[in-house]
Amino acid sequence: MSDFTSEFWNLYIVALTMLGVIGCAVLLYSQSVHKITAGNDNPVGTTGHVWDEDLMELNTPMPRWWMWLFYITIVFGLAYLFLYPGLGTYAGKLGWKSSGQYQAELDKATKDYGPLFDGYLKQDIQVVAADPQAHAMGERLFLTYCAQCHGSDARGSKGFPNLTDKDWLYGGTPDVIKTTILHGRNGVMPPMGAALGSDKDVENVAHYVASLSGGSADPIKAVFGKTKFAACMACHTAAGTGNQALGAPNLTDKVWLHGGGLETIKETITKGRNSTMPAFADFLGEGKVHVLAAYVWSLSNRTGKTGTETAVAATHDERPGTNH
Repeated sequence: MSDFTSEFWNLYIVALTMLGVIGCAVLLYSQSVHKITAGNDNPVGTTGHVWDEDLMELNTPMPRWWMWLFYITIVFGLAYLFLYPGLGTYAGKLGWKSSGQYQAELDKATKDYGPLFDGYLKQDIQVVAADPQAHAMGERLFLTYCAQCHGSDARGSKGFPNLTDKDWLYGGTPDVIKTTILHGRNGVMPPMGAALGSDKDVENVAHYVASLSGGSADPIKAVFGKTKFAACMACHTAAGTGNQALGAPNLTDKVWLHGGGLETIKETITKGRNSTMPAFADFLGEGKVHVLAAYVWSLSNRTGKTGTETAVAATHDERPGTNH
């Protein structure tokens, strides 16, 4: 890898760039002073090529204004390369950086909108969630930074939690949601195939886990699997209801993050799972996270809904979703 970060490549890029610019200038100059010698078969102002007896290819010089426009372009390019980065690792006389411009725009936005977010930061999340302006701001933040994983409707998909119901891995209180957004989460389900002993044991435990939520399961295999499920109790508890302190999901409902089919459950037990929620504390700051957390909390704690909204929410709550 060091071969691609050595000084040679810097000089290589500088040489190629400068040769390209100088080559353009030389080519332009040579074409502007080149003259055609007249002859019997080569009248002045033609290339000597004739088609259909009288159709000649002219060789008239370029208009002077057009030629000087090219020269000006070359001078402009050289001046740009002197003032701005473009020649390998040369930073440019002005020291301009795209990251610096981004930071300047970010600082300006923080100065303009920081007091607004700081004002919401002093309020409880439930109060912020009830504020229409804060709700709209939180929605825009969600669509920008969270919709890629959780979907624009926040209902998630396979491997990404549904945020609109009341089933949470780590808890759905305002403070816990804010902590999750600020610091992220790393949910790890270790591979348990070797710990259980054999493929048969894995299958029996899978049937037992499926039976906890009323899924399709062989009752005999489930009985044998219940004994082996002891290896899972430390996280999921003896009843399989999970542990929010550890982020261990409840196995007794019909809400599954990666799917609740027998084959998927067997795969999860055998290979484990690793799900990561990135941290946004450094990127967004606490003020924006506070408003975003209020919006996320409101998704599963809607108040003052119309009859239609209530009916839609009730219908959704009855459908199998995904764990948070």
